[in-house]
Amino acid sequence: MEEDSKTPGEQAAASDSQKPRTREGPRSHSCQHCDKSFATSGYLLIHQRVHSGEKPYSCDQCGKAFKQKCHLNRHNISHTGEKPHICGQCGKAFSLADDLRAHYGIHTGEKPYSCDQCGATFSKKSHLKTHNYIHTGEKPFSCDQCEKSFTTSSDLKKHRRIHSGEKPHSCNQCGKAFPRLCALNRHQRTHTGEKPYWCDLCGKTFARAYILQVHRRLHTGEKPYWCEQCEKTFITSGALSAHQRIHTESI
Repeated sequence: MEEDSKTPGEQAAASDSQKPRTREGPRSHSCQHCDKSFATSGYLLIHQRVHSGEKPYSCDQCGKAFKQKCHLNRHNISHTGEKPHICGQCGKAFSLADDLRAHYGIHTGEKPYSCDQCGATFSKKSHLKTHNYIHTGEKPFSCDQCEKSFTTSSDLKKHRRIHSGEKPHSCNQCGKAFPRLCALNRHQRTHTGEKPYWCDLCGKTFARAYILQVHRRLHTGEKPYWCEQCEKTFITSGALSAHQRIHTESI
């Protein structure tokens, strides 16, 4: 019965997984949409859903759809409300252990996933995967209203709210609505005063992870933004933009 519930691609992947393979078997199944290749036809079929947008597994409680059954199983936990994995530093709770591990990077600054092309580091593997599109230029998800394209389906979904005006996330204290959950979470801290992000070098706390990231550069001396005209470097992109006016106004 379980076998019947699988899509043809996953049946092929399961079948192929039973076949003996060398430790680093050949990747002879290539995707016609990008330069990725796979050891089995089943894994290729699953990968192709990235391009087609096919999501054959849907949640019977909220209707949200997923490309793989394991992703649906992970999602189902969100409906139980159970969050057994708790951060020992700020008390934030998570339904999945993987989410807690990724969250710890906010406090420690650890970013174990690095890009082999430019060296950029990330706290989540999914963030590295999305970042890699910068190098490949791949944007497989297109808006049918303005033809703008995106690297992930979630970015496309968020973009579509510009056209629809949808703001599904509202504050339970003041009623202000937001198109994205992260924007609501940031807003709610104006009511609670919560500052969950803290600097392990000086102990200062911040309401947003990005502000902590910028603050840490004061300690490390990192200045990742540089002016192409005079090569002066800056801590933030805003500081660089303000500086560049010196060059444009003098023309």
